[in-house]
Amino acid sequence: MALRLTSIGEGIVLAFDTMRVSKLRSALTILGVIIGVTTVMVMASLVNGIQTQIVNAVENAAPQTFYVMRFMSTIPLNPDRLPPEVKARKVLDESDAEALRSADQIRYAGLWIQTFGRMEREAISSQNLTLFAADNSFLDIRGGTLVRGRFFSKGELAAGTPVAVIEQTLADLLFGRNDPIGEVVRMSGRSFTVIGVYVKPDNIFQPPGTEEGAVVPYRAGKSRFRYDETQGLFIAVLGQRDMPISLATDAATVTLRRARGLRPGQPNSFDVITQDQVLDTMESLTSAFFLVMIALSSVALLVGGIGVMAIMMVSVTDRTHEIGIRKALGATKNEILWQFLVEAATLTGTGGALGIVSGLAIGGLLKLIIGLDAGPPIWSAVVAAGASVTIGLVFGMIPAMRAARMDPVEALRWE
Repeated sequence: MALRLTSIGEGIVLAFDTMRVSKLRSALTILGVIIGVTTVMVMASLVNGIQTQIVNAVENAAPQTFYVMRFMSTIPLNPDRLPPEVKARKVLDESDAEALRSADQIRYAGLWIQTFGRMEREAISSQNLTLFAADNSFLDIRGGTLVRGRFFSKGELAAGTPVAVIEQTLADLLFGRNDPIGEVVRMSGRSFTVIGVYVKPDNIFQPPGTEEGAVVPYRAGKSRFRYDETQGLFIAVLGQRDMPISLATDAATVTLRRARGLRPGQPNSFDVITQDQVLDTMESLTSAFFLVMIALSSVALLVGGIGVMAIMMVSVTDRTHEIGIRKALGATKNEILWQFLVEAATLTGTGGALGIVSGLAIGGLLKLIIGLDAGPPIWSAVVAAGASVTIGLVFGMIPAMRAARMDPVEALRWE
């Protein structure tokens, strides 16, 4: 054990000597490892933050909330070229919501529209936003607080009056310090009068480019917005308080099947989506995204490993005479092998350590810029450090074996 510890110390010293002599080669090799490790940690930070935001968003919504959709799909569908199984399903309408409201297990069911568009006022225009057409239960379902003005009156909901309650961030963008109440904004090219301002929950998950913008009366959105009847039109449903979500969804399924005249054995002509299903879907998507990013970052680690092998091969060649002397003085093959493996691990370990520092810094910066609730997880640093050292050992094996197999006589003759 003492010999091995001494070999590790000697290997580390020799590794830093090699890096000092071959600065450019070593720097390029270490850079490949740094990029790979940094990418792994940044991707882990992003995925961890997004998943945390998704969970927080679900927790903000009422626990008895679930949704009824014409067809649930994790990939976008072309409204003009729907698959036959989707075309066969009836588009959701007010009669479906009324049927759900009649069930004893349901305390709220309302048709909602979700679409995307810009909001404009004079020369100021927002980016693409998520726009909702709903009713006064919007904040009960989505979470948030009305901070100025009011929500819709019964008359405005029934008549589809073009009024809007806009999100605080958007109000600040369009109106600055001026009071937006009573002012007119344009959404997707249509005019709406602002009657209220609300603040969405701080931790609600919003993918970049689809921040929440405003909510208008359902009938106003139906007549003025362009929306997808398959994936942009749904019924938000609340089960009775203290009732398990499973009982409420079962009751909703039975009620809607009866209202649509579906016979036993016939498949549902709608999909019921719970918060847990939304969470599972989003987690599967973020996990797939994470795996793709890890695969891409592993390419950088692979390049770094190849660089390690190249620099170690050069190092073995340059130090052939030294290897011969060490063998002549009694160094065994295992000691020579161990020496060069330690050198390779030191080279990649240095890159891994620098990559961890870089990953933590970039992850923290993204946390501040994007507003994620989570930074780089600890496990990503452990994995990155382990991967960097493993790469050094794996890719350093060939040069180390070459050095260990050298004939001492031939090595001493090397010039």
